Amino acid sequence: MTNAFDRLGYGTYKLADGEECVSGVAHAIETGYRHVDTAQGYDNEASVSAGIDRTDVDREELFVATKLSTDTLSYDDATATARVSRDRLGVDSIDLLYVHWPIDTYDPEETLPALDDLVDEGVVDRIGLSNFRPDQLDEAIDRLDHDVFAHQVECHPLLQQEELRERAAEHDHWLVAYSPIARNRVADVDVLREIAANHDASPAQVSLAWLLSKDRVAPIPKAADFGHVEANWAAREIDLTDGEIARIDALDRGERIVDFEEAPWNQA
Repeated sequence: MTNAFDRLGYGTYKLADGEECVSGVAHAIETGYRHVDTAQGYDNEASVSAGIDRTDVDREELFVATKLSTDTLSYDDATATARVSRDRLGVDSIDLLYVHWPIDTYDPEETLPALDDLVDEGVVDRIGLSNFRPDQLDEAIDRLDHDVFAHQVECHPLLQQEELRERAAEHDHWLVAYSPIARNRVADVDVLREIAANHDASPAQVSLAWLLSKDRVAPIPKAADFGHVEANWAAREIDLTDGEIARIDALDRGERIVDFEEAPWNQA
């Protein structure tokens, strides 16, 4: 199968354009990752492409996602910059293109038709949304001609996003979980430490295993350190018991890592 979506992806947020990003992407792919996530706003799409080129893995085996910046969401800007991103990534078409945030220049009447047309024109294969409130997500799904493939939001044991996970199951799209280890705040949670000890693992690995135990959820941890990249990948082998999953399910605090005044959930 080519361009298959791998549930455990490699996030590149704050991986600086240049050698850090190039070597990070290359090492992740060599470790086994096949899903790489970037964004126009990360300013590293060209380095992601260079990292891919440093490996022996065929691009057809990889799934590369990027996101439109908040200042490029008018119809003309979205369609033009998506083509620039495609060229920077060195792909024939972008596997998955998200709206990064429904703020600033986001206008459903302009942005969503742009996404549909990008798919129709072969610039983009799949449509994604990111950081949408449930009502915004419902509106977008109703307006779009093409299916939403993924909705990317912060999700981890301390912010479990049950309503949005239910939306993903209902509409048959993926919930892609960014900050899946809550910038390692999970390391301070006693329940996660206890469960990790039972599996000779870390709380971060347990958090990833918990996300992978959920239907239609795909975590995309970001790590620059090679050891962390490999440890995150190894979380796929952790088999949590039903009892352990239930204990983690009870940890939800609604605790956000990524939050700011203009965020959609603060404008409802």
